[in-house]
Amino acid sequence: MGARFNYYGSPAGATFAKYINSAGKVISDSSLPAATQELVKIRASQINGCGLCLDMHTKDAVAAGETDVRLHLVAAWREATVFTDAERAALELAEQGTRLADASGGVSDEVWADAQKHFDEEQLTALVSLIALINTYNRMNVISRQLAGGYQPGQFG
Repeated sequence: MGARFNYYGSPAGATFAKYINSAGKVISDSSLPAATQELVKIRASQINGCGLCLDMHTKDAVAAGETDVRLHLVAAWREATVFTDAERAALELAEQGTRLADASGGVSDEVWADAQKHFDEEQLTALVSLIALINTYNRMNVISRQLAGGYQPGQFG
């Protein structure tokens, strides 16, 4: 199996990626903890089956000091004892925000209220933006069948 085409080699794809990377910088520069950001990116990418994003974000997380145990348990975060309450709230919001089509009403009030307990308004804004952004990247990569395995930590800046 190969990529359908080089999305990022296309002038339109490269330009689009440049602009959404700029949006990503706003999120990465926010006060939302970096570890939480990576966990959210990994969980959404697991749900969406985006190998390229999983390759990138697990490697970036390791390079930033994340433990193998936590990375291995992201998919089973509900049963794992290695995540903080704030990380659990972010992961639940990421799941419901990624699976919008699976639930009538989208994100539940209970999940939103739990996230509000752990994150201030700026962090919530960053978290919602991050969930939207990683889902965009997942869709670009899955639709065009971008391949995983060759990413080097920090490769894209």
